Amino acid sequence: MDRKAASEPEQHLVVVRLDQERYGFAIEHVHEIIRMQEVTRIPRAPAFVEGVINLRGQVIPVLDLRRRFGLPAEERDGSTRIVVVEMHGNRVGVVVDAVLEVLRVSESSVVPPEDLLGSSQVAFLRGIAKHGDGLILLLDLQRVLEVAEQQALREFQPALAGGDGAPR
Repeated sequence: MDRKAASEPEQHLVVVRLDQERYGFAIEHVHEIIRMQEVTRIPRAPAFVEGVINLRGQVIPVLDLRRRFGLPAEERDGSTRIVVVEMHGNRVGVVVDAVLEVLRVSESSVVPPEDLLGSSQVAFLRGIAKHGDGLILLLDLQRVLEVAEQQALREFQPALAGGDGAPR
């Protein structure tokens, strides 16, 4: 039985906290995790964009997942982090309350969200993982933003890079 468990497919996750819940990002989409830093607000940026940061010479948009998911604002502290992820072919920072751990979960412990919750309300989830006595909501980073928001982000990013034909 140990052999079967050892050969079962697994997902490698970066687990973060938002509000009181645990969320997991597939590790292959995570570039790095950095401490919270000053975010420069951009006038007329899409509502879901908190602002931008300069990360070693690259200007990266920063999204606040609390705001995106309709969670109440919370005072940021020493645990607050920016997770730099690949989203729609671009590097984007997402603000989380804390990064908890990196772990592996077996595929058999993951339940499709629509089996529990219905369809459209959980489009941004790719599953719910049972881990220990708790649950981890597995985010689909490519679906965290709605189609119109994805387009707004694509139009916003060339403007950050100094423009390359993006509509203004």
